[in-house]
Amino acid sequence: MRGFGFLSFGHYGGHGGPDARAALHEAIELSVAADEIGVNGAYFRVHHFARQAASPMPLLAAIAARTERIEVGTGVIDLRYENPLYLAEEAAALDLIADRRVALGVSRGSPEPALRGWEAFGYTGSTDPRGADIARPKFDLFLRAIKGQGLADADPAQFGRVGKLRIEPHSPGLAERIWWGAGTRETAEWAAEQGVNLMSSTLLTEATGDAFADLQAEQIERFRTAFKAAGHKRTPRVSVSRSVFPVMNETDQRYFGVRGQGSSDQIGIIDGFKSTFGKTHAAEPDQLIEELQADAAVMSADTLMLTIPNQLGVDYNLHILQSFAEHVAPALGWKPNTEGPVEGYAIN
Repeated sequence: MRGFGFLSFGHYGGHGGPDARAALHEAIELSVAADEIGVNGAYFRVHHFARQAASPMPLLAAIAARTERIEVGTGVIDLRYENPLYLAEEAAALDLIADRRVALGVSRGSPEPALRGWEAFGYTGSTDPRGADIARPKFDLFLRAIKGQGLADADPAQFGRVGKLRIEPHSPGLAERIWWGAGTRETAEWAAEQGVNLMSSTLLTEATGDAFADLQAEQIERFRTAFKAAGHKRTPRVSVSRSVFPVMNETDQRYFGVRGQGSSDQIGIIDGFKSTFGKTHAAEPDQLIEELQADAAVMSADTLMLTIPNQLGVDYNLHILQSFAEHVAPALGWKPNTEGPVEGYAIN
């Protein structure tokens, strides 16, 4: 592990938590504070028809404009709900505002509250009940757009030009800052073939009997092998997410200590797939170091995303991040953002 960031689901409006306005403003405040203490990334989940973070570009642009070093991104944007060319325009503008500090995670997405909700957004034609058959074609068009390929015929009658026009603005190298959220080993290999980075979550939509960390480590290894075999010359990035809570005081113990005692991987069904869910890590720093050093996926990835309870406010979430930065992360290989952008591990 070389860097760590926080992953927020952006919950609001329930059980006395923040409303939508407060959740957005608190996300910005937390990101600014995290940037100042050396945290490497601020990432946000994207959901629709739910009281959670959605339409991430305004939020990420606001964060980028108020920070200097922290990476800003998503984990992940659901492509079923997106116009790939408009998303490419927004992503390029964000990357320019952020001075190329974007880590934009995209994928087919996870289950949403709305039945075939992407159709309400105007994206019809899917014959798959999960909508997977429209996500990858959109991704292909999105990648072509951000790479600067001409995609629309110029109108010579209006401007006297001929040929193909690219989307604007264009941010050179943005394709190297795109991540695919992969839930299986096979999907990770597909992402490698596309030449994008790998973003792996706290769940995998497969279950082999292996421990979650070992299964995810195999996913990472297969991604890197496939990336090299595809002939890509650059070094890709890899991230994993975990629920990690250093127990530093009685408040931490009350919130998370019981949850972490005896926590183990779970097997369940999500979106019709038998899936493996990673365990919660909540303990004193020395124990966390031991657990995470034994986690093959955490130690193989260059970036660790810590899921945070954004409903508990800026001060408490900053306490979680600062406790991890001061008492756990250095033992895992962490370098703060003052030492430059996170780089991937070279593929042998």
